[in-house]
Amino acid sequence: MDQERIIFILDYLSRYTDENKAVTIKDIQHHLANVCNLSMVNDVTIRRDLDRLTSAGNHIVKYSGEHNTAYYALIDKGFSFNEIRFIVDSISINKFLTSKQKRQLIKKFECMCSDAEIRQLISRITLNEKCSPSLDLIENLDLIHRLIADRRKINFEYGKYDTDKKIKYYKKKRNLLPVRVIYFDERFYLRCYNEETEAWRTYRIDRMKDIEKGNVSRHRIPKETKQEGFVTDMFEPEYYETVTLKIRKYLLDDMMEHFGEYASIIRHTDDGESVNISVRVGINRRFYLWVMKYGDGIELLSPSNLRADFLTEVRKMLGAYPEFTQQSTP
Repeated sequence: MDQERIIFILDYLSRYTDENKAVTIKDIQHHLANVCNLSMVNDVTIRRDLDRLTSAGNHIVKYSGEHNTAYYALIDKGFSFNEIRFIVDSISINKFLTSKQKRQLIKKFECMCSDAEIRQLISRITLNEKCSPSLDLIENLDLIHRLIADRRKINFEYGKYDTDKKIKYYKKKRNLLPVRVIYFDERFYLRCYNEETEAWRTYRIDRMKDIEKGNVSRHRIPKETKQEGFVTDMFEPEYYETVTLKIRKYLLDDMMEHFGEYASIIRHTDDGESVNISVRVGINRRFYLWVMKYGDGIELLSPSNLRADFLTEVRKMLGAYPEFTQQSTP
């Protein structure tokens, strides 16, 4: 009975008190009698329970009010309210969790808030009901982290979209050693090492299915090559090169956030509308596609061989539109 009563008191303080609101012993007695069906709990017992909760690490503060009335409040519930609100907003915008998963997670954080704070959480960011169809990302991450900690190999089915807009899964014996989880461009990836081929592989975690653990590996994992410049995706570039880009000023802020420490501004152009930037980047076809998506906002100036390769890719793209080529012919 003592343990049950203490749990009721802690739950009451969690829901109805915070830094701005406190309750009295009479309030607690009234709650125990009318909600928890525990009548005749005297003042001394409740004060003793409050002392036990405090000794257990709960931050219960005591205030003195009018007529020397004592008020009690549970504060510092592990997270501040601002921290909980930030976490809840982050959950709300996550595009890999289903609406049901989001609501379940948010409900757990609501249990850490008072009723007044929960009302403030109602203004949370609107849940995205149209998240992409993926597997249980939370479960996949949990399994993968366990395998990494145990240094166990991993096998799984991997999915890709087919022409029917459905993800088709491919079963294959991979027997890879999972090394680390990477968050890149709003997606979770798993970096794996193949001991037989001594090659690194990268997989999207939300596309993995039926994850199975393998044998414990005693193999020494070599260090990965350190990233030498800006990369456009998770896949290894063929090589790194310092390039000069002409950036329209409306893209400057976006580009500097992308490039970070790898970029430096060389000079402003004569027209006053653009800036030349020097940046070290990883070069592969995906880099050219990345430049293309900004249209005339970015011009690849040098080195000349990369500019030529880029123009080759542009011509390939235009080749898909023969009517454009015909119109351009004098």
